[in-house]
Amino acid sequence: MPYRRLPNTDQARLRALKAALQKGMQLSPFDLAYSQKLFLELQSFLPLYEQAISQYNFSKERQAKYGKLLGDQFKVTRLYVSHFIQVLNFCIIRGEIKPEVRKLYGFDVDEKSVPELGTEQQLLQVGKNVVEGEEKRGMMGGSRIYNPSIAMVKIKYEKFVEYFNNHKNLLVTTQKMHEKVTELRAVADRIVLEIWNEIEAHFDMLEGDDKRTKCSNYGVVYLLRKHEKEIHD
Repeated sequence: MPYRRLPNTDQARLRALKAALQKGMQLSPFDLAYSQKLFLELQSFLPLYEQAISQYNFSKERQAKYGKLLGDQFKVTRLYVSHFIQVLNFCIIRGEIKPEVRKLYGFDVDEKSVPELGTEQQLLQVGKNVVEGEEKRGMMGGSRIYNPSIAMVKIKYEKFVEYFNNHKNLLVTTQKMHEKVTELRAVADRIVLEIWNEIEAHFDMLEGDDKRTKCSNYGVVYLLRKHEKEIHD
């Protein structure tokens, strides 16, 4: 025997709510298979739920877009920062710049390797130190470093920071939207359950397929169990 299947996705919930609402719009309160109280609640709730889902999906899409931009910019910025530090070290090795300047960038005087740049937080901190350190060295009269210049490093770094902050803000927004949708899902589940219960009770005098057909017209979903599908096939 087919069993009733309550919706378990947002789209399924929307379909169930819209089907019930459509019947409520088509029929008079006396002919409707569920109460006018539920119809009025459904009428005011559905637009809120639909809007929340739309906003959540839009926020997720923007988050994914900025996530990709952030990932691409991370790779570019890491390359520029790493190359700048390598060139700085070469200049020190050649005796063009004194080792003590490494302190301006937050490095140990004897540190000749590039610091870890594997995470966004590491790149944010090291990139900031490099840009500020080179600006300090320039103010002290130090000769410029090229290939890459600090100007190019700064452009890449600031773009990375922009994408990082935008993505971070979108994460917060998306989480808030998700919490709102989750809250409304609970309301949607209650409304669907109450409406479907009332619909089935309304057609309770009918038998089997007749009852399910009437209820299905209101959006109630019935599914066959696995062994019943095999028999039907």
